[in-house]
Amino acid sequence: MFNLPLKNIRVIEFSHMVMGPTCGMVLGDLGAEVIKIEPLTGDRTRDLLGTGAGFFRTFNRNKKSFAVDLNQKEGREAVLQLIDQADVFIENFKPGRMDKMGFSYDELSKRNPKLIYAAHKGFLEGPYDNRLALDEVVQMMAGLAYMTGPKNRPLRAGSSVNDIMGGMFGAIGVLAALYERQQTGKGKDIQSALYENCVLLAAQHMQQYEITGKAAEPMPNRISAWAIYDVFEFANHEQLFVAATGDEQWKVLCNILNLNDLLLDQSLQTNNDRVKQRPFLLEYFGKIFKEMDAHSFAEILEKNQIPFAPIRKPEELFNDIHLNKSGGLAQLQLEDNTFTNMPLLPITLNGQRLKPRQAIPRIGEHTYQILQDLGYSNAQIQHLIDAQVLRNDSRDSDSLQLRAANG
Repeated sequence: MFNLPLKNIRVIEFSHMVMGPTCGMVLGDLGAEVIKIEPLTGDRTRDLLGTGAGFFRTFNRNKKSFAVDLNQKEGREAVLQLIDQADVFIENFKPGRMDKMGFSYDELSKRNPKLIYAAHKGFLEGPYDNRLALDEVVQMMAGLAYMTGPKNRPLRAGSSVNDIMGGMFGAIGVLAALYERQQTGKGKDIQSALYENCVLLAAQHMQQYEITGKAAEPMPNRISAWAIYDVFEFANHEQLFVAATGDEQWKVLCNILNLNDLLLDQSLQTNNDRVKQRPFLLEYFGKIFKEMDAHSFAEILEKNQIPFAPIRKPEELFNDIHLNKSGGLAQLQLEDNTFTNMPLLPITLNGQRLKPRQAIPRIGEHTYQILQDLGYSNAQIQHLIDAQVLRNDSRDSDSLQLRAANG
C-alpha cells in the first residue's frame, strides 16, 4: 500500500447510522486511524433490517471498535484520554446529546485545543436547529422529493443521498481544518447538516425559476432540454436510456438508424426545434427501438459515442465488467470473517484506489489494543472488562485473555 495522506491522523468517531460514519469512512480510507466508540451492545445500526441492513458494513470499513459504558466513570475517563490524543472528533447525535454527556466542543477543546470537532446535524444554526431530521424529512422540506416523484406525489430519492453527502461535506470541512491547523496550531468547530445539504441539491431548480420565471416541474413531468433524452423499450421488454444532447449526436444517431428524412426536415435543424417536437420524436423513435435488440444496439451506440445506459438493479453491479476490471470493487472482510465485494471511494491517488485495510470490526475488537497503547496494564484492562465497563471481542481474544492472565 502506498503512503496515504492522513496516515498520522487519529479520529474518534461518536456516530451511528450513515452521516457520521460516512465522514469517518472517508477519513479512514484516506489513511486516518479511526476509532469508533460503541456501547457495550454495539452500534444499533449493526442489526438493522430491510433498507438499513447494509448500512454498517458499507460505512464502517477501515475503523477500529472501542466498546465502552460511558455511564461509568472509568469508561468516560478512558475515552477522554483517547480524545486528548486525537486530531479529529466526529459525532452525529441529536441536538444537545453531546452537551449532556460532557463531550461538547467547548469542553473537549479545553482539554485538547488542537482538536477538530465535526458535528453532523439535521440543520445548521437557526430556527430549525433543534428539530430532529432524517433523510426523508429534509428531502420533503428542500424540494428534492417534489422533484423526484410525479406531480403531487413527492418521492424520496432511492438512496441515503443527504446522509452520504452530509458526511462527505463533514470530511471536506475536516480536511480544510487540518490544513489550517498546520498554520495556526488550533482546532476548529465544524458543522455539516442534512437540510442545507439538500438545499444545495435543489439550487439548480431554484435558479431555473429565477432565470425563467417558471417553477421547475418534477422530473417525471419536466420539460427536457433535449428531445432524445429518455428511457426507451426495446425487444423482449428490455430498456435503455438513450440521449442525443447536441447537433452532432443527433446527426450520428439518425445516420445509424438511416433516418435521412429527419435529418432533412427543416423543422428539426436545431436542438430547440427538436425539443418543441419532443412528443412526436419520442413516439417516432420508440416505435423503431421496440423492434431492436437492446444489447446489439448498445454496442453500436458505444462505438459511435452516443450516451446510453442499461437500466440496472443494485445487485447487478456485483457483476459489472467495468467495476470488476478497473478495481472499483474490493474484497472487504466482515465481522464473521466472511468477505463481500464493496464499492470503493470514487477517486484515485496517483492512479491507486483506496482499498480496505481493515475488516469490519467486531464490537470492541480493538478495545484491548487501544487501552494498552494508552498505557493501561493488562490487569487494569481485564478489571474494566470484568466490571463491564469495557467490552473486548477481538478476533484474537483468546490470546489476549491469556496475555491478561499472565499480566
